Amino acid sequence: MRRFYLLLTCSLLTGSTLFAQAPTPAPASTTTIDAFTKGMERNPGFLTYYWDAKKGKVWLEIDKFDTELLYYPTLAQGVGSNDIGLDRGRLGQEHIVKFQRSGNKVLMIEPNYAYRALSNDPLERRAVEQSFAQSVHAGFEIAAEENGNVLVDITPFLLQDAVGAAQDIARTRQGNYRFDATRSAMYLPMSKSFPQNTEFETIITLTGDQAGPYLREVVPTPAAVTMHQHHSFVQLPDSNYKPRLFDPRIGYGGIEFFDYASPVSQPIMKRYISRHRLEKKDPNAAVSEAVKPIVYYLDPGTPEPIRSALMEGTAWWNQAFEAAGYKNAFQVKLLPPDADPMDVRYNLVQWVHRSTRGWSYGASIVDPRTGEIIKGKVTLGSLRVRQDYLIAQALTGSFGADTTQKMANDPMMTMSLARLRQLAAHEVGHTLGLPHNYIASTQNRASVMDYPTMLATIKGNAIDLSDAYATGIGAYDKWSIRYGYEQFPKGTSEKQQLNKLVTDMHKAGLTFLTDQDARPEGSVHPATHLWDNGANAVDELKRVMDVRALALRNFNETKIPVGTPMATLEEVLVPVYMFHRYQVESAAKVIAGQTYTNALRGDGQPIVATVPATEQKRALDALLTTLAPSALAVPDAVLKLLPPRPFRYSPNQREVFKRHTGLAFDAMAPAEAAAGMTYRMLLNPERCARLVRQHALDPSLMGLDDMLNALSKQVATTTTGATYLQAINQQNERLYVDALIRLASNKETDGSVKAVVHNALTTMSQRLTTAPKSSQSAYLRWAIGRYFDDPDQISTPATMSPPDGAPIDPGQAWLDPSCDVH
Repeated sequence: MRRFYLLLTCSLLTGSTLFAQAPTPAPASTTTIDAFTKGMERNPGFLTYYWDAKKGKVWLEIDKFDTELLYYPTLAQGVGSNDIGLDRGRLGQEHIVKFQRSGNKVLMIEPNYAYRALSNDPLERRAVEQSFAQSVHAGFEIAAEENGNVLVDITPFLLQDAVGAAQDIARTRQGNYRFDATRSAMYLPMSKSFPQNTEFETIITLTGDQAGPYLREVVPTPAAVTMHQHHSFVQLPDSNYKPRLFDPRIGYGGIEFFDYASPVSQPIMKRYISRHRLEKKDPNAAVSEAVKPIVYYLDPGTPEPIRSALMEGTAWWNQAFEAAGYKNAFQVKLLPPDADPMDVRYNLVQWVHRSTRGWSYGASIVDPRTGEIIKGKVTLGSLRVRQDYLIAQALTGSFGADTTQKMANDPMMTMSLARLRQLAAHEVGHTLGLPHNYIASTQNRASVMDYPTMLATIKGNAIDLSDAYATGIGAYDKWSIRYGYEQFPKGTSEKQQLNKLVTDMHKAGLTFLTDQDARPEGSVHPATHLWDNGANAVDELKRVMDVRALALRNFNETKIPVGTPMATLEEVLVPVYMFHRYQVESAAKVIAGQTYTNALRGDGQPIVATVPATEQKRALDALLTTLAPSALAVPDAVLKLLPPRPFRYSPNQREVFKRHTGLAFDAMAPAEAAAGMTYRMLLNPERCARLVRQHALDPSLMGLDDMLNALSKQVATTTTGATYLQAINQQNERLYVDALIRLASNKETDGSVKAVVHNALTTMSQRLTTAPKSSQSAYLRWAIGRYFDDPDQISTPATMSPPDGAPIDPGQAWLDPSCDVH
C-alpha cells in the first residue's frame, strides 16, 4: 500500500468472504492449452503464463477461480522529475482480486473490502457484501482450456497506463498526454514468475503536446514519454496472522474498514495497524530469535561510502526489536547477485536518480484484509546527499589552494553520511508501519521518524557540525516497535498490555504528534514542526540566528573549491542566508498556539492548553528580530563576490534567489524572501483568527491588534546609517502593507480578523498622511487607498519566495498526493 504521508491518510481497502461460485458451465472452447500454446515459451510459477513471440502476446493460464490474490502496479523505470513524482520504483495501490468465470469469459473482480461483517454468520456477511459495489478490473475471453484450467489473453490489461502517469503529468501541468498502444509493448527481461508472485513489465509510451518545463528537462523528445510499468500478482498470506488494534496515542499507519457486525454500542469503524509478521521461536522467553527474521536488502547499485552508511542506518532498527524482546530479528544485507528485486520475498532499499533533488519514500505492500506488511520498499533520491553536503559546505567549508578533497577526512562528507544513516532509518521506519513523529525533536531527539535539521553549534569563531545528527534509533522508536511487534505471554490480555505500554511511554516523557499537527502553516502546537531542533522553539530561534550571523560573517570565496566559477558561490550562500527558515516557522506556532495530546478519556494525559502569554510575547519579539534590516542585509564583502553567471553555467532557478535585476545579483532579493517568509507565518489567516479568539476568551493573552501594533512599530522605525539598510526597511514596510491587504481581501479570512486588519490599515494611512513626503509614503497611501476603494478587486505585488528548502532532510513517505500521506 502506498504510504507517502502534504496529509496523513490510509486506504480503506479491507477483507471479506468470497461470494459463492455458481457451478462451472460446460467448456466453451474445445482447444486444449497444450495445443494452443505449442511453440510458445512457458513460464511456470505462482501464475503460469506463455509468451507468444510471433504475436507479442502474453497468455495467462488460470488454474484457480474465486481464490483471492493481491494485484498492484509499479513504475519500474521512472521519468526522473521529483516535481512530477513519477519515480523509479514507485508503488501503486494494492487490490485484492479474484478470477471468476462466466461462460466463455473470465472476470477479474475486486471485492469491496472497505465494508465487511466480522461475523461467523454467512448470511450476515452476505448482506454486507451485497450492499456495496465491487469493481471489475478486466474481462478476458477464454481461448483454450484443459483439465479445469483456462487460457486467456492478458496482454490488453497489461498494456495500459496502469500507474496513471498521464494523470500525474496533467495534474502537475506538464502537458496533455495519452496512452499510445502503437509505441508500447511487453518487456520480457523483467517479466518473470516466482513461487509467490508473478511479474509482468511493459514499455509504455504516452504521446502528447504542450510539455511543461519539468517534463522537457528530463525527456529527450517531449512529444513521447516512454517509461516501464510493472504489474505484480502476489500470493496472499495465510490466515495465521493476528491483526493488532490501532491506538491514536502512538503512531502507526494501517487499514480502516466498517464492521457491520459491531454491537450498536461499539464503534462501527475498525482500525488495524500495519506491521510485518514476526513471531518468537520461544514465545515464553524474554528474548528470543524470530521464527522468520525481517530482512531488508540494499540496492547493490548504491556507491560507497554511501552504501555502508545506508546499511548501518537501516540496521539501527535491530536496537528497537531487541527492546521488543527479539534477538537478531531485524537484519540488513546487500541484495545477492542471483536475487531479483521484483521477488516479493525481498524487502528492498533502492537508490534512485532524478534530475533534481527530491523526496525519499518508504512504502509497503500491505494485505488490505489485515494490515500485514508483505513487502517493504524504500526509495532514496541520490541527489539528497549533495544538498546535505552543500549545507555543510556553506556552514563550515574552507577550501584551500589544494583542489582535491579526500573524502575520508572531509568533515562535510562526514556530516552528509551521518545524515544518510538517519535518512535510511527514517524511510525504513515507514516500511515497518510508522508515520512521522514531529514532536520528537523537542524530546531529546526521541525518534528517527521526525524531520531533524543539522544541529550546528558555535565553537569559538567557527561552526561545529560534529553533533549534527543523532546516532542510533530513538527512545520513542523503541516504544513504537514494542507496540507493534512485542509478543505477549499466553494468558495475558493484549489490549491491557498495549495500554500499559503506551502509559509507560508517557511516563517516560514521550508523546506522538504527526503530519496533520505539523505541516499546515497555520498549525497549532508549538512543538510540532519539520526540520527544527531544541526543546523550546523561541530559544532555538535565537540560537539559530546567532549561528546564521556567524556563518554570514565567515562567508567568503573559500566556500567553493579553486577553479570553480565565482558566480556559483550564490548556491552556497542560499542555505547560509536562509538557515533560520524552519525555526522561524516553528517559533511562529507559539503565537496563538496550543499544547495538546491525543488523549483518551481516563488516561491522565494533559488534554489542551493555550501557550502562556509571556511565551507568546517572547516568540513575537524573537520573530521581530528576523525582520531587522541588519539581520536581512547581505554583507558587503559577500555582494562583491557574486558576479553574473558565466556562459553555460545557468543556475537551477529554484536553488538561487529570484531577482528583479536581470543578470546582476539582486541585493534586495534575499531580504524580500526572508522578510516575506516571516510575514507569511505571522499573518496566517488561521493564526490571526486564533489571536482574536484567545484574546476574547482571556484578555491577558495577546490579541491580533497587539501583534499588528508591534509589526507596525517595527516597520515605522526609521533606520539610520547605511542607505542599504534604509532600503531594506522601506521594502519591509511595503511587504507588510501588501501582506495586510492580502489578508483583509482574502475571502476566506474570518470577519473579525478583517475588522482588525482594516483598522490597522486605517491607522497606517492616517500616519502616512502626516509623515514627511516621500516616494515611499506616497506609494503606500496609494496602495492602501486602492484597497479602501475596492477591496474585492485589489491585487498586490507577489512577494518573492525563498529558494526551495525542502527536502533537506527525511523524506515524505506517508504523504501521497493521490491518497495521503506516510
